[in-house]
Amino acid sequence: MSLNSQIASIARCTAVVAGVAALGACSQMPKMDVFSVSGDKVLGLVQPYRVEIVQGNVVTKEQMQQVKTGMTRLQVRDAIGSPLLTDLFHENRWDYVFTIRRQGAAPQNRRIQLTFEGDQLAKIDAPEDLPSEKEFIAAIDTTKIKGAPPKLEMTEEERKALPPPVRQAAATPEPIGPVRDYPPLEQRR
Repeated sequence: MSLNSQIASIARCTAVVAGVAALGACSQMPKMDVFSVSGDKVLGLVQPYRVEIVQGNVVTKEQMQQVKTGMTRLQVRDAIGSPLLTDLFHENRWDYVFTIRRQGAAPQNRRIQLTFEGDQLAKIDAPEDLPSEKEFIAAIDTTKIKGAPPKLEMTEEERKALPPPVRQAAATPEPIGPVRDYPPLEQRR
């Protein structure tokens, strides 16, 4: 047997032993979903980016307070915007649907249905718990500030307690030309 064939044989045996050890180690790992169904984390370590999905019109409590029965379609559209759905088979019904799915915030679904008789608003079917504008913004805000906000201004007492500023001496102009006299490089004869 030549030296090259012995080295190749040892390399094959080493590869087989390493492969069997690697496969045996996999059976000892705890059960872990690589990609969880909810997409929260991959291997329990990395949180993937989830696309923010916003569909429909946000209708707040303040906007719905402006809408009253008896208003015309144009007045309703001016107050809360165009409906997301207008059905050809139900021309007297406008549907305002809003859904948002944002990473780090609870998903929200709302549906408002307005029914018209002719050109006049006859019935309003809206949930009682519509959020105000501030409540809506707080519900979708994922950047929660921890602690108190930083103080941006000083009071008069704090300003007076500061030491007076130190005045620096005026800068002296730098001399132009050589500052030192150097001996000549060559000696004169």
